[in-house]
Amino acid sequence: MLVASLQGGEIVGDVPFVNIDRNVNWFTEIRALGRTHRPELLQRTFETNSADRQAYVPLAALVNSVLVDQMTSVARSWSPDVIVYDYVFPVAAVAAAALGVPAVRHDLGFTDIAPLHRLMLDEMGVALPAGYSLDVAPPSMVGGVSRGWPLRPTPHSTGGAVPPRGSRPRIAVTLGTIAPKVDGLARLEAVVSAASAVDAEFVLAMGSLDIDTLGPLPPNVHSYGWVPWDGLLRTSDAAIHHGGSGTALAALAEGIPQLVLPDGSDRFITAQAVHDRGAGIQATAADASASLVSRLLADEKLGVAAREVRDEIASMPSPGSVVRRLAAL
Repeated sequence: MLVASLQGGEIVGDVPFVNIDRNVNWFTEIRALGRTHRPELLQRTFETNSADRQAYVPLAALVNSVLVDQMTSVARSWSPDVIVYDYVFPVAAVAAAALGVPAVRHDLGFTDIAPLHRLMLDEMGVALPAGYSLDVAPPSMVGGVSRGWPLRPTPHSTGGAVPPRGSRPRIAVTLGTIAPKVDGLARLEAVVSAASAVDAEFVLAMGSLDIDTLGPLPPNVHSYGWVPWDGLLRTSDAAIHHGGSGTALAALAEGIPQLVLPDGSDRFITAQAVHDRGAGIQATAADASASLVSRLLADEKLGVAAREVRDEIASMPSPGSVVRRLAAL
């Protein structure tokens, strides 16, 4: 099985990562190619903070097209039996076809990836069969069916300490590690303001984000750096977050209600899925209020739906069983 990345040569667990091309940086390349080849799509991507996936994925296809030879060379050096890849890197499927080995696409959250994948391949001028895919979305949240091989979403934690819990209800909060650096702290400030009037303890998981400009936090709001999100959720009664699919799935796996404040990318899709399933609330930061946050603790229907999804996730095939299925290819 081949795992390759544009994000650097590091080891995650026992899986080695190989940088496909150290001269290509995803974030700068997608902007440079977009400005040169598809400026109208780049503008749509900027305007929607990548929420317009029909604009974003053709730009991603441009980067993939640059890397066909490099990816194929890396694949040949590994001689894999199967290639598993993130959907935004269909160049891996092209390399698998060149080697004559199966490719398995790992889909993202609640987004319907298949049409986006076809669009990317079309933009690359490549015709490939549909192939295999892994779907981590609980079926009840995406129309009642698995859109590929179901795979239980399992949080990856690098360790770290979970703050001890007090006697009051606890609400875990994260707004991601990227958007606050780009857009500022206004959204977080709205959440903190609402939290100050709620009889609960709020734990802000801030990573490396500096929030000193917010000034002193309310007595019931505590800020920490890197905190294992899944561990924090296990000690919490609810969550507030930006709508990252992994962030939401981790809260669903613990069966706790969530308030989702999406800010771009696929996060509006995540928020809608959580809202439609009844496992949480979709809102904007401007809507954040003490009464809205209190609903997370008081509305039993939210808790019932969240626990139903928790049980559904627990019944999905484990990563280990799916790996055995991949090996059988």
